[in-house]
Amino acid sequence: MKIRLMKADDFDAVVGIDKKVLKASRPEYYKLKFEKLFQSKDYLPASLVAEEEGGTVVGFVMGELYMGQYGISQEKATLDTIGVDPDCQHKGVGKRLIHEFMGHLKTLGVQKINTLVDWNDSKLIHFFSANQFSPSKTINLERSL
Repeated sequence: MKIRLMKADDFDAVVGIDKKVLKASRPEYYKLKFEKLFQSKDYLPASLVAEEEGGTVVGFVMGELYMGQYGISQEKATLDTIGVDPDCQHKGVGKRLIHEFMGHLKTLGVQKINTLVDWNDSKLIHFFSANQFSPSKTINLERSL
């Protein structure tokens, strides 16, 4: 398995994996993410894909590292989306993606990575915990309207 930077032509593979995982298609969500990732000058490449030897994309991790004023990077980044093809889950793909993602961001000067997880998603909480994520000191608050 090879981990590499995400390219614009990975769009269909990413949308396909996401659809398999969530059992719903979200091409509009990924269209916006890919536009920001590949057309904005304010973002550094921080998203990765895992591909098998034949070149088939089997997983991805997407995050953002905002270029601060004067080209000085922020010390924090976000991991906002991760997906592994259900046929490849529990084979170390997600762990490898997280490891490579962390290493990549560390070389860019990032010291902390934040992500949000649904409180009721025990599998995802366990995954992040197993990959050395822990609760942060901030609390996400919300209010219904």
